[in-house]
Amino acid sequence: MRTVLALLTLCVFALPAQAGFKVCNRTPHAAKVALGRFDGTAWLSEGWWTVRPKGCAVLLTEPLNARYYYLYAVDEASGGWDGKNGFCVGTADTFKIRGRGACEAHGYDRKGFFEVDTGQARDYTQSLSD
Repeated sequence: MRTVLALLTLCVFALPAQAGFKVCNRTPHAAKVALGRFDGTAWLSEGWWTVRPKGCAVLLTEPLNARYYYLYAVDEASGGWDGKNGFCVGTADTFKIRGRGACEAHGYDRKGFFEVDTGQARDYTQSLSD
């Protein structure tokens, strides 16, 4: 009995956690992705993740704690995916910016992100397609 309980406990802890935010690219072109969100204290934008053609990238590994997240993505062919929710983005390969206002005054670009409704799931995958 102890052996069965120990093996069961080991199996539970060995399973990968199913939590986070993932973006899958269903197009034939690589995409650069930025994520906007409220982290519980402040608005934050971060990027860039490169999502290869027909591939996926994990943007967040922790369980999601909000219903709405925001994405902005660009590719070399279509121009990209955007929306009406303004966030700051950096021009470097990676960035993490706290706040959403006065982007240009702080040396950032302002882009329109589209809203993703996760339905308050702990784990969510968003697809980009043509």
